[in-house]
Amino acid sequence: MPIANAIHTWALWHGLSAPFAKMAPKTICIDANDAVKPPRKGREMTKLVAYFSATGTTEEKAQQLAKLIGADLYKIEAALPYNRLDLDWMNRDSRATMEMRDWSEKPDIADHEADFSGYDVVYLGFPIWWYTAPTLIHTFLDTYDLSGKQIKIFATSGGSRIDRPLKDLRRLFPDLTIVDGKLLNKDLSEVIAEQA
Repeated sequence: MPIANAIHTWALWHGLSAPFAKMAPKTICIDANDAVKPPRKGREMTKLVAYFSATGTTEEKAQQLAKLIGADLYKIEAALPYNRLDLDWMNRDSRATMEMRDWSEKPDIADHEADFSGYDVVYLGFPIWWYTAPTLIHTFLDTYDLSGKQIKIFATSGGSRIDRPLKDLRRLFPDLTIVDGKLLNKDLSEVIAEQA
């Protein structure tokens, strides 16, 4: 990726304008200093990385991201945890397959009492299932009011792109400000190296 495009992509991911990106070529690295946005109303923007991870892959990326951008971390968990058989995508009768087939049957989340009112930006992560976000993410977004916050999607995937999950979530939750999305399949240090 040419450096100008990398800078522009980084700037958009962090809610900055393209002119800022052209003025600050060192901002292509994804680290804690780069992720700090200008103060708003006399205070620093507060960030949260909220994620669902069934096998640990997305959790690893969420932990890396939270550390790099200086964000708090919140794990979205199903009230009934998924086991290996639940996640068998080759089995048409597995729990995950049936949930993804019928979006009206949303699994319940374990926590209904979290307080996200103090966050301006929420990085929302999940593995892509059946080309889109798991229905557990729908439950999370139905349960908690994230209106007025910037929501930045990140996902892990064995081959799917981020486009469809973004489109689906924006259609299902039109009142939310879903500003961007990225696949984080590689180690974030590799992403930084590629953009340098």
